[in-house]
Amino acid sequence: MARAPATFDIEELPEADRLEEFPHPRHTQKLFGHAEAERHLAEALAGGRMHHAWLLAGPKGIGKATLAYRFASAALAAPSERDPSVETLSIADTTIASRQVRALSHPGLLVIRRPYDTKGKRFTASIPVDEVRRLRTFLGHRAAGDGWRVVIVDEANELNVNAANALLKSLEEPPVRTVFLLLSSAPGELVPTIRSRCRMLTLSPLTPTEMRAAATQALTAADIKPPDAAEWAALERLSGGSVARLLGLFGAGGLALQKQVDRILELLPRVDWRAVHALSDELAPAAAQTRFELFFELLMETVSRLVRTAATGQGTPEDVALASRLISTARLASFAALWERVAREKADTLALNLDRKSLIIETVAALAAAAQDRKPV
Repeated sequence: MARAPATFDIEELPEADRLEEFPHPRHTQKLFGHAEAERHLAEALAGGRMHHAWLLAGPKGIGKATLAYRFASAALAAPSERDPSVETLSIADTTIASRQVRALSHPGLLVIRRPYDTKGKRFTASIPVDEVRRLRTFLGHRAAGDGWRVVIVDEANELNVNAANALLKSLEEPPVRTVFLLLSSAPGELVPTIRSRCRMLTLSPLTPTEMRAAATQALTAADIKPPDAAEWAALERLSGGSVARLLGLFGAGGLALQKQVDRILELLPRVDWRAVHALSDELAPAAAQTRFELFFELLMETVSRLVRTAATGQGTPEDVALASRLISTARLASFAALWERVAREKADTLALNLDRKSLIIETVAALAAAAQDRKPV
C-alpha cells in the first residue's frame, strides 16, 4: 500500500506593513481618496512617460501602499487588461498579474521592507542593507518582452544608512523599464540625494467620508463588526485622516485608552496611583506591545495638542480649559521638553527591552511634576 505523501504547514510570517487582523494593502479592492495621484500614475504608464522613481508621501495609513500595489498590478499586467479610460490603475482581480502581486510571486515585483526575525520573534528596527542587495539579482534579469519591473520600498524612512546608499546606486543608474515606488510618511527625513531622484506624489489625509468607506471595506474583509455611531465619531476625530490609525484604535481598544489618557491629564497635578499601577500592569507584558505603543502615542499626541493650545489659545473648549489650567506660559518649555524626553525614553525602552511598567509610572510622575512646576523625584 502506497504511503500517503507528507504534508507540511507553511507558517505565514508577520508583515511589517500589515495591520494585525486586517488584509494587507495589496489585497485591498478599492482605493479611496487618491484619484488624482492614481490618475497621474495611470497616465504616465499609458503614455510611455514613466519616471523611473516615484516618492509617494503622506501620513501613515492613508493608502500609499494600496496605491503602490495597484500600480504594480497594472504595470505588470498585459496592456489589454488595463482600464482603457487611462484614469485609474484598476485591473480585474482574476488576471494572472493581479493574483501574482497579491501572492508576492510575480517575477517582476520586488518588495523591500523590514524583515521579520524568526528567532527574536520581532521585526528589525530598520531595513538592513541585505534587503536592498536583493536588487542585484532582481535587476540582473530582464523583464519578459517589453514588460516592466516594479520595486516597492515600504517605507523608505526605515532604510538604514547603508541600505539607503545601496538603493541610491540603483536610482542613480536606473535600469530600463524599471519603476521604483518609495513610500514615506516623513519625506523630509530621507537622504536628499534620494529625494532629488524621485518625482513626488503627495497624498492627503482622507476625509471622514473616505475614511469611513475605507475602514468599512477593511472591517468587512476581516469579518469584524463595525463601530456604532458614537464610536465612529470618536474614532474619526482621533484618526487624523488615517484609516490604518482608525482600525488600529478600534481593534486595540484605543477609545478606552484615550479615556484613560484623558483621566490622567484631567487629574493633574494629582495622580490616581492605584489606577496608574493597574494600567501599567496591563500594558507592561510583551504580549501587550500594541496597546503599550498605542497608549504612548495617544498620550503624546494629547500632550502635544494641549501644548499647542496653550501656546496659541486655539482649540476645543475642553482643550482650552485644560491647557490653561495645566500649562501656564512659564510651563510651556517644561512640557515641550517633557514631550521630547518621553519620546526618547519610549524608543529606548522598546529598542533595549527595558521595563515598560517603570516607564509608564515615571512618565506620569514627570507629568505631575511639570504641572506643578517642580522637578520629578
